[in-house]
Amino acid sequence: MRKQIILGSTSPFRHMLMKKLEIDFSTAAPDIDETRRSSESAEEMVRRLSVEKAKEVAKTYSNALIIGSDQCAVLNNNIMGKPGTHENAIKQLQASSGNIVTYLTGLCLYDPSSGEYELDCIPFYVEFRQLSTDEINRYLHRDQPYGCAGSFKSEGLGITLFKKMQGDDPSSLIGLPLIRLCEMLRKKGVNLPPK
Repeated sequence: MRKQIILGSTSPFRHMLMKKLEIDFSTAAPDIDETRRSSESAEEMVRRLSVEKAKEVAKTYSNALIIGSDQCAVLNNNIMGKPGTHENAIKQLQASSGNIVTYLTGLCLYDPSSGEYELDCIPFYVEFRQLSTDEINRYLHRDQPYGCAGSFKSEGLGITLFKKMQGDDPSSLIGLPLIRLCEMLRKKGVNLPPK
């Protein structure tokens, strides 16, 4: 019997990415504390939270393959969270202007029946153009990326803010590294592309 696949996230962006794989999956919300620990690097944090999310969801789905993922944006060794407000988004994009922001996306595939999991962290780099305050405001009013780390949606008009993007997996920038996830799922016997 094939195991159910559960995406441990309610993110519409991760859900959209999973749908591209054309496999059956369900979503579940992991209820965990996502606070960064004091001695933790950004990479350590996204790795830990990816595992914690998967294990939390596994409490409900003990005979499934659980996908946990977490992402953060890093500028000058500082983690940029979700802005939440227009004012905070302006500050984030002003800080990013002319700089390179590193997006770190943790990915965990957990099999609760064996207790085994595979874990990775995939980096992606975005170099921003020099942005004027007018450009920033026009962009924010159009895309309203207030729930997105770094204050942009690369799948929307956010692409207009960039000078260059660099990384192995463009889907990691949106929040779920599909290339790496496909590798993990294949090891568990999931046919990709599906039959």
